[in-house]
Amino acid sequence: MPDGQTTEAPAGDTAGGDLVSHYDLVIFDLDGVLYLVDQVIPGAAEACARLRERGIPSAYATNNASRLPGDVAALLTRIGIPAEVREVVTSAHATALLLAERFAAGTPVLILGAPALREEVEAVGLRPVTAAEEAEVVVQGYGPDVAMRDLADASVAIRGGAKWIATNADKTLPSPRGPLPGNGSLVVALATALGRQPDTIVGKPDPTLFLEAARERSATHPIVVGDRLDTDIEGAYRAGMDSLLVLTGVSDAAELLAAPVERRPTFVAEDLAGLFETAPEAGTNQWRVDDHGDRWVLSGDGRRVDALKALCAVAWAAGEVRPVTAKGEAAEAALSWMRI
Repeated sequence: MPDGQTTEAPAGDTAGGDLVSHYDLVIFDLDGVLYLVDQVIPGAAEACARLRERGIPSAYATNNASRLPGDVAALLTRIGIPAEVREVVTSAHATALLLAERFAAGTPVLILGAPALREEVEAVGLRPVTAAEEAEVVVQGYGPDVAMRDLADASVAIRGGAKWIATNADKTLPSPRGPLPGNGSLVVALATALGRQPDTIVGKPDPTLFLEAARERSATHPIVVGDRLDTDIEGAYRAGMDSLLVLTGVSDAAELLAAPVERRPTFVAEDLAGLFETAPEAGTNQWRVDDHGDRWVLSGDGRRVDALKALCAVAWAAGEVRPVTAKGEAAEAALSWMRI
């Protein structure tokens, strides 16, 4: 990139209205987007209310297999985001449907996870068991009470020939205390012990949840809103859908700058207010990224998220991330916020 060139933020085409006006469905991830555990993220309820007022439908797709769709809808409603069961797609439900397609009714299944996963598996006619030696299938999902003995039983069953299905591979899940170990961390532990990976991983980035949500609402041009590049954004990419990354959950500026093509969102915003923003006119971005060979220098003024977008444009075009220094107080403040 020539020295002193000004870059525009990477974004899709939103000419003629705000971002969300160009879509017929908004598919939300939950943890890190609408809530943290069971606490609403500031501005989330207000954003969803604006969508309802404008008649833009929403759907909710989560890799968390510890709640039933009805429980998720009830939680959303309780925190000020009215939701119906049919609007919710969980990895536990998708996993149960997959099991029903692949295995005969009554097949014995060893389940690692919360009671919700067990209920979903029972609902499609399979038989949960507790003895590893009986299991023909092992289903591994997140549950706060999953213990070492559960991993040990799963290991015995899989070594004995049982198929291994994981509901998702999220290594962490967001919380008010920061990222905590998720189901993916337990999958990695079991994979390390077995020297192999699961036969199937159902949740995002597999596109099934997003495609099912769009199909349920007969949507032809949905947008996915998520906080994780490795699940939400890559899942949207695989589904052929546009995406909005919000910086209220797991993925941060450093991860975004280094993202490969399949994990680069169409849009980036600090929070859900980004759904209602209009694209800036060409040439109005006041941030500059100058190439100094071994480093980039950020200068200018404006919204800090636009500074991040400008850096993304440079890093993605270059195919690498270099050290970034700031020129001026505004740039210093932006870099401090990005923590890069």
